Amino acid sequence: MQRTPRRLLLCADIHGDYAAVERMIASNPGIDGLIIAGDLTTRGTAEEARTALRSFVSRVRVAVVAGNMDPRLLETVFSEEAHFVDGRTVWWDDIAIFGVSGSPPTPMHTPYEIGEDDIMARAERGWSNATQARWRIFVPHAPPANTTLDLIGSGGGKRHVGSTSVRAFIDRRQPDLVVCGHIHEARGMEMIGRSVVVNCGPGHLGNHAIATVGGSISVEMRP
Repeated sequence: MQRTPRRLLLCADIHGDYAAVERMIASNPGIDGLIIAGDLTTRGTAEEARTALRSFVSRVRVAVVAGNMDPRLLETVFSEEAHFVDGRTVWWDDIAIFGVSGSPPTPMHTPYEIGEDDIMARAERGWSNATQARWRIFVPHAPPANTTLDLIGSGGGKRHVGSTSVRAFIDRRQPDLVVCGHIHEARGMEMIGRSVVVNCGPGHLGNHAIATVGGSISVEMRP
């Protein structure tokens, strides 16, 4: 029996502008879920993260990973208030969602940075519980290396700063959809093999995407 297409709101890099997410939800009536690919806060507190997630969850189911600017102590709040998918898998009907928190080390020494081996281990742990799903959605905060989605700088000074493990995982496992963020200026969408990879862009500026999951997966960047 053919399922009615599901519409998922994708965002990242909210950085404490929780009203921006409320506006996204309000402007996309009928969405079936919200996926947050990290940086809900900027070095935020447990109290503010809890308040924000409770507000979102009162409207729609939520899957979330932590970003490099989310202190690790927030993981407890994410687990209690939403579907926290760092190295874990949640099934929304026939859709399995799993992810990786944090980012590879940065020059800024931000609150949640981990090594590439750890990133790969968490991705594989989530994948192990997603293989039987009709659709597999991978949610790393960091974008895959050596794509248009991990470029910083301008002109001839552009360089790739994404995760080599995220890239290797996508190359090998080919999840149906990858939702990431982290590199604000590299917002966009790219195919890696069969995988649709979306850098949602900075959510605090209203950037987000809508994924429609039916007989296939299609993604529309908004605004």
